[in-house]
Amino acid sequence: MTGQTNAERGREVRARLLTAAQELIGELGWNGVSTRILAERAEVRPGLVHYHFESLQALLRQATTEAMRPMLDDMAALLASVPNPADAVESLMAEIDRYTGTDPASLLFIEAYLAATRDPILRGQMGELVTRLRAALTEALSASGHPSPEEAAIVVMAVIDGFLLHKGLDPRLSAIRLAPMLRHLTDPNGARS
Repeated sequence: MTGQTNAERGREVRARLLTAAQELIGELGWNGVSTRILAERAEVRPGLVHYHFESLQALLRQATTEAMRPMLDDMAALLASVPNPADAVESLMAEIDRYTGTDPASLLFIEAYLAATRDPILRGQMGELVTRLRAALTEALSASGHPSPEEAAIVVMAVIDGFLLHKGLDPRLSAIRLAPMLRHLTDPNGARS
């Protein structure tokens, strides 16, 4: 850290704390992360947690939303880049097979969803991210002429989330096996039949 300004050191410490929080939420569970454990993982003094963040909960919320935002934004970008939303959903399902349900990203999402049921601030922050993705899917489905775009978007997103929960219990499950069903649901012609 030699030669860095105070602002640069501060940004580095914040980044280390956020990365450590993302790792620890999945490893220990939301309520298992303490200031002391977090500081040890980030290799900083415990007092720096509260210097850089209003509270441990505020840090955990920010770490979660910073991890979720790019993943959900990438999904929305995929939806916007493909003319047929059914193709995009099939690509999403292939991408989801990278996740085991017990990998760090899956565990972070699962823990965050559970924590959001008890934390109205986190629920609002995550709700905003999920609502943006659902709106992007709804818009893509609507543009393709789908007869029930919002309802189909809700079901597709629930299937994706539920699949990750189930995959953690049964790693043999394959998202790509669900792709034809979701393709049928998101294809405007298939949805009418």
